[in-house]
Amino acid sequence: MSVGSKELAPTELDTFENERLIDELKKAKEELFNLRFQSATGQLESHGRLRAVKRDIARIYTVIRERELGIRATPAPLEVPAKGAKKTTTKKDAAEAAPAEVAEEEKN
Repeated sequence: MSVGSKELAPTELDTFENERLIDELKKAKEELFNLRFQSATGQLESHGRLRAVKRDIARIYTVIRERELGIRATPAPLEVPAKGAKKTTTKKDAAEAAPAEVAEEEKN
């Protein structure tokens, strides 16, 4: 088992979009800076965390590079409907909805 953050498991990184990976990379680099600063001033309690953060950074870089080379698939972006956008219905959706609408009209 590899050492590192539980949130940044390799399977978890596969689900992140590129922007989120870059954000996680920035957070990890910032944490590494803070840990190194604490180590230099003698305030660091767990030296193993340095190693874990370094591995997280390497893991993120690996995923980004593999996506650039086409080795690893980029997750499909989630489609969020824009405000005010009308939902398009297919003929099948309309046919399924029609009996329900007729039943409602008969009740009124």
